[in-house]
Amino acid sequence: MTHGHASEDQTGEEILGKAYDRRLMRRLIRYLLPYKLLVVVSLVTILLVSALQLAEPYLVMIAIDRYITPKDSSGLLRIAVLFLGVLILGFLFRYIQIHIMQLTAQKVMYDMRTGIFEHLQGMSLSFFDRNPVGRLMTRLTNDVEVLSEMLSSGVVTIFADIFTLIGIVVVMLLLNFKLALISFLVLPLLMWVTFLFRQRVREAYRAIRVRIARINAFLQENIMGISIVQIFNREERNLNKFRDLNQDHLDARLRSLLYSAVFHPTVEVIGSAGVALIVWYGGGQVLKNVLTFGALVAFIQYVNRFYQPIRDLSQKYNIMQAAMASSERIFKLLDTEPEIKDPPHPVPMNTIRGEIEFRNVWFAYQAENYVLRDVSFHISPGEKMAFVGLTGAGKTSIINLLARFYDVQQGEILIDGVNIRDIVQRQLRQHLGIVLQDVFLFSGSVEDNIRLGEERISSEQVQVAAQYVNVDSFVRKLPNGYQEEVHERGGILSVGQRQLLAFARALAFDPKILILDEATSSVDTETEILIQDALTKLLQGRTSIVIAHRLSTIKNVDRIIVLHKGRIKETGTHEELLEKRGIYHRLYQLQYQFQERLSDPICR
Repeated sequence: MTHGHASEDQTGEEILGKAYDRRLMRRLIRYLLPYKLLVVVSLVTILLVSALQLAEPYLVMIAIDRYITPKDSSGLLRIAVLFLGVLILGFLFRYIQIHIMQLTAQKVMYDMRTGIFEHLQGMSLSFFDRNPVGRLMTRLTNDVEVLSEMLSSGVVTIFADIFTLIGIVVVMLLLNFKLALISFLVLPLLMWVTFLFRQRVREAYRAIRVRIARINAFLQENIMGISIVQIFNREERNLNKFRDLNQDHLDARLRSLLYSAVFHPTVEVIGSAGVALIVWYGGGQVLKNVLTFGALVAFIQYVNRFYQPIRDLSQKYNIMQAAMASSERIFKLLDTEPEIKDPPHPVPMNTIRGEIEFRNVWFAYQAENYVLRDVSFHISPGEKMAFVGLTGAGKTSIINLLARFYDVQQGEILIDGVNIRDIVQRQLRQHLGIVLQDVFLFSGSVEDNIRLGEERISSEQVQVAAQYVNVDSFVRKLPNGYQEEVHERGGILSVGQRQLLAFARALAFDPKILILDEATSSVDTETEILIQDALTKLLQGRTSIVIAHRLSTIKNVDRIIVLHKGRIKETGTHEELLEKRGIYHRLYQLQYQFQERLSDPICR
């Protein structure tokens, strides 16, 4: 399913957006509101820095005209000390501004990432069916990082650049109106070069984002499937494919660097042309005694400083554009509502008896491709029910619906006579304990993986649950016992040990309804004996649903339901279903013959 959305993911990365979008900016400002005092301080300091930078050439002009030309050494010392003071103040204000904005950006990143993660936690499983992990990771990492760059070096510094530009223009016009106009002659050429650069870099940045998305998707897929890669000797092929993706990214990155390498020297040349015009015209004015030498030097310094904000603004444009595109993707994610919602007026279910009923349930993951068709059954409190059938019969879908990971299209599901749509999801799942075939273990200790951070479950309760399901015997042999680090995906444990650990996890929470989904299908015979021993004790007093391919594991349940193509075909005990000589009987015979072949010495 992930592959079907690969192009969609890349299309999402290709969003360019506007350099400024009022709607998105309003939403971004909400994240800044808790830190508005820091933002105000940063704005004030950056304006002070700009004002001090405007003062520097003016002080040079005064030093030349009033003290150097008349050879007044005492006055020159005073102006030099004043100039030094301006530099020190500029340094201090600049330090304060950078520190405050970086701090603010990091705090906003923290808030935004926390909000996105919280939102993802509440999304329905169907959302994750449609959205690849790589895309969601990009939202939490790359896109938030881009917004941080905008906040720390984009929005506020744009005000500084604009203020500096306006200030320089005003000062130059006041010093000498004609010389100022002469220096502005190169502006049309500069604006054209800037526009051209902005357009090229815009395309280059988009190409880079697309290629990073492709690399992320390939890396995730390759690492997740590393065992398949190695067992089928695909290392060389995958390396060659990664080289192609990496080369593509390198080419896109080099193109963007080329544009920057051409743009900045071009601006320097245009700036130098502007300085040449000032030297030509201003020098003539100095010779005619219309303009002082100090004013000419100040003009040259102002012109040099005039082009720096223009260079910065072209870069800020790209930062703003990338930030708008990132914020659009982030807010699109945050605006996606979970399909499964809690009822406005829920029925409290603090305790349950464990009665389950499916009434005329129809369910499809996509459109009208129904995996369950008019399914109805009733499980009494404490009853042990098993579901069997071929792959795709709809067995796992029953669990997904009971836990309300998905909602039915037709019919209803009731617990203790209450429709599960009328129960808060958190409260509903509090009463369910599920052990899946593919056990997921988190990084952390063995105890952490049993308790899952639930403080009400003590270490003693963890160990009692572990002893029930025969986990304690192998955990005690680990170097650090229950504090042994499991590591990602439970690499230190065998498949059977991970499944036993999942049993302990489910039972530590003491659920009223216990669900076992193919829980013994990947377990060796010795481990299965341990599990069967535990099940005899553990299922007592709990409503139990068992889904199994190995029919030998469900002989002792109260009832068995046989599903075929989404419909209930047979119901009864193990013996009753064998007597009917229907689907269950055929499945049992097939498994019996398969076991016989496995026990044949020739097959071994």
